[in-house]
Amino acid sequence: MSVIALVPAAGSGSRFGAPSPKQYLQLEGRPLMWHTLSTLSQVPEIDRLAVVISPADEWFDDFEWDIPNLEVLRVGGASRAASVAAGLATLAPAPDDWVLVHDAARCCVTPALVTRLIGALADDEVGGLLALPVADTVKRAGEGGRVERTLARDGLWLAQTPQMFRAARLARALALDGKGAVTDEASAIEMLGFAPRLVEGDAQNFKVTYPRDLALARAILAARKQTGDGACSG
Repeated sequence: MSVIALVPAAGSGSRFGAPSPKQYLQLEGRPLMWHTLSTLSQVPEIDRLAVVISPADEWFDDFEWDIPNLEVLRVGGASRAASVAAGLATLAPAPDDWVLVHDAARCCVTPALVTRLIGALADDEVGGLLALPVADTVKRAGEGGRVERTLARDGLWLAQTPQMFRAARLARALALDGKGAVTDEASAIEMLGFAPRLVEGDAQNFKVTYPRDLALARAILAARKQTGDGACSG
């Protein structure tokens, strides 16, 4: 039984407003996605590491990817779910292999955090994901950008990645997404009637989505490079 790390990176990063997809923006002298892949390559429990990019990707070959045993799959689709499904089909894992899917733009994940997730789920029947319990008061917006009501935050969590599930079950779950309802792997598994396990993550494992996020990621990686804490910046 193997653990396969799969990083979907076929998106255009349109919300970022940059001339290239955000996974290729420079961060500490490397593409943002390099930090993500480099960290995953340092997790001893991971047996295979693959990145899924678009067949029309014009940027990947412009950079040096000195990451041992990285498998590059040019089969990315129009959505995250499509890219993960295509990646699974190409890798052809054993049905019971664990597939650990991680966002390319969560570049501040650490090996220790990934190892924690793998350890917590090793004997789990379903699998699960890193997530953070909601600490702030949650408001639902109504018309005109005004508060409609305050939501109870008890039991609410913010999903992160990695998310880890058995290969065959994940492939079956993604195949059922006919209306694009799947926003992450856990939601696909939920559609099959299973309840993924929540494993507490870390606030620094955030997803770079907007330009302001890049500055925060840069600060975190620079601090780790100085202290040698969390091999995330090479």
